[in-house]
Amino acid sequence: MNFKELSQKRYSVRSYQSKEIEQEKLIKILKAGQIAPSAVNNQPRHFIVVRETENHKKFSEIYHREWFNEAPVYIVICGDHSQSWKRSEDGKDHCDIDAAIAIDHMTLQATELGLGTCWICNFHVQKCIDFFNLPDYIEPVAILSLGYPSDRIPPQKIRKSLDEIVHWEKF
Repeated sequence: MNFKELSQKRYSVRSYQSKEIEQEKLIKILKAGQIAPSAVNNQPRHFIVVRETENHKKFSEIYHREWFNEAPVYIVICGDHSQSWKRSEDGKDHCDIDAAIAIDHMTLQATELGLGTCWICNFHVQKCIDFFNLPDYIEPVAILSLGYPSDRIPPQKIRKSLDEIVHWEKF
């Protein structure tokens, strides 16, 4: 499948089958995040994989949605502020940007493998920090739910036209 087909096929899955994810597929997805580019190649990211049923039940307090409990795997993508590049002019920390690039690579790899994902940012950050006992310099940026999508029809993606978002030579 070419890139356009792949990117159009990807959507935020909110209904999963109970089928387990094969280890080989999970490793491919994690490797996609590993090879993602980062500012100055600092690679300030960590991936915490949550698969155990007991941890799923506890983890549901961090993001409590019924559909979320259906996903067989969660990946918590964390940024390492001690390793991330900071722009010298204004100190802008690119940790979250580097994490986002890795997440995007993982979502597209999952789609190519027939899996679905949902990129979650609206979660209880402090509960996540406490759950994983994260050090101060590690930030949980997002959670990626992962699994085989159910047979439900994906929502239509409505996108703005290029005329609305592209500016030539000036804003």
